[in-house]
Amino acid sequence: MLGKSIIGMENFSAEEIRLVLTTARKMKQVIRRGGEKKLSNLRGKSIVNLFYEPSTRTRTSFELAGKYLGADVVSINSGTSSIVKGESLRDTLRTIEAMGVDAIVMRHKAEGAADFASRVVKPVIINAGDGAHAHPSQALLDLFTIEQRKGRLAGLKVAIVGDILHSRVARSDVYAMTKMGMEVHLAGPKTLLPRFFEFDGVTVHEELEDAIKSADVINVLRIQLERQQAGLFPSTREYARVFGINDDRLILAKDDVLILHPGPQNKGLEISSEVTYGEHSAIHDQVQNGVAVRMALLDLTLNSN
Repeated sequence: MLGKSIIGMENFSAEEIRLVLTTARKMKQVIRRGGEKKLSNLRGKSIVNLFYEPSTRTRTSFELAGKYLGADVVSINSGTSSIVKGESLRDTLRTIEAMGVDAIVMRHKAEGAADFASRVVKPVIINAGDGAHAHPSQALLDLFTIEQRKGRLAGLKVAIVGDILHSRVARSDVYAMTKMGMEVHLAGPKTLLPRFFEFDGVTVHEELEDAIKSADVINVLRIQLERQQAGLFPSTREYARVFGINDDRLILAKDDVLILHPGPQNKGLEISSEVTYGEHSAIHDQVQNGVAVRMALLDLTLNSN
């Protein structure tokens, strides 16, 4: 994977996914050990985090991942850079490239922005989310979290619930999970449930109960309230009543069901506080695992030793 840009899970093979998960296990040991965490794997390498959209978990974890590996990391906020003066994406990328960086971790509101970046500049591009298209590192950390808790991936039933239409997480999860032999079930309001996911390994449901019945894992997506003015479902109260994940609904799933959420959450809407902080939740684990997976991606793509 050396020198490879990370654009979307559709570009990964099952063997590459396995390599990332194996490497992430080693990186997690580094994160969890006491004292000095910094490695020298990427000493002398430079990484720029270029985020055109707000982010807490992804941006911070990529920054820490680079620093834990010994790289020099700079984060650029679009609100405090020449972007606010009208500088184009191409010009911003070429400016960063001219500074001699080795990788650009990029989040952008436009689908295809990461792929565009990989074609106009030479540094490794790691897609940290491009519109509703892809979020590959999130999918990989979801897989890593599931395997850490369940001990396997193949054969597990995963229900992904919520705003499938606008979710880059759902798209990346579907590609990653089916490649690893998982059975994926999607559920949400009809207006948020695209049909193009109907292929081998994926089942689309209009009833939540059908999707989560006997599920090993439930991945709850954030309802993007900024899109609610489009009238894609009657009200937030109605959504919570029909599709919200709470303790009563968990009875339908496996007794040891695992709950995931990419964050940030709308508690009381797509997920209850009781489920978030309950015994089935791995949401806190996802955060730590995100650093380990992002360390693995940076190491595999930049470390030539």
